[in-house]
Amino acid sequence: MDDLQVSLIVTTYNWPQALEVSLQSALAQTRPPLEIIVADDGSGESTAEVVKKIQQSAPFDVIHSWHEDKGFRLAKSRNKAITKARGNYVILIDGDIILEKHFVGDHCAFARTNCFVQGTRLLLGKQVSEAIFRRGTGALHLFSKGVENRKNGIRSGLLAKLFSFRCTRLKGVKTCNFAFWREDAVKINGFNEEFVGWGREDSEFTARLLNSGVIRQNVKFYALGYHLFHPMNTRDRLAINDSILHRTIVEKSVWCDKGMNHHF
Repeated sequence: MDDLQVSLIVTTYNWPQALEVSLQSALAQTRPPLEIIVADDGSGESTAEVVKKIQQSAPFDVIHSWHEDKGFRLAKSRNKAITKARGNYVILIDGDIILEKHFVGDHCAFARTNCFVQGTRLLLGKQVSEAIFRRGTGALHLFSKGVENRKNGIRSGLLAKLFSFRCTRLKGVKTCNFAFWREDAVKINGFNEEFVGWGREDSEFTARLLNSGVIRQNVKFYALGYHLFHPMNTRDRLAINDSILHRTIVEKSVWCDKGMNHHF
């Protein structure tokens, strides 16, 4: 779609080393976004310095959307970023994702009205991730030691056409590589800010998109994202977050009361 204006939203929290690698990969895109918005969940000054460095070299706007650190509030951080977005199409990634150089263009190729896009990721082990921090992304290749699920590192237009598919299932949602129309997010009031602590805010957002009639487009062998290794987040709020997700599914909710409307 030639009329696409992409706002690339990159989430982050106190991992400036990974964020810089991720943002540098965003600057190297064959089809650059309209803007990058860093959705910062309360990081310290070292993250701000990384954003300032990228702003100086970027040929487009790089916006630092920050709020005070009051614990894990990813839903609120994303909502604030979406309200700042000038693009009509949002690509959402995590700040520990390295983008293959065609990533934005590949997402644009699969953008369709009344659809959101779920991409895949290539998992990087600790060893190859540390090599990237030392030597840059030139240390990354499909056959690097410690690379998992290697098939997700294959980029092919033909395979993408053959194996990408649409569905209405919720299972397997991961917003580290995810795209949607901004107006669809506004219609459901964005992410649910009842979610505090890690887990399920992405699934609940997706459930409401599906409940509103937006269809899931799964993209395979295109829009490749490489996920840097990191320890797992704490799951101490997971039971509470599961109950919020369950309520949305049972009630077939479309709207959330604590959403992005508070940030306009």
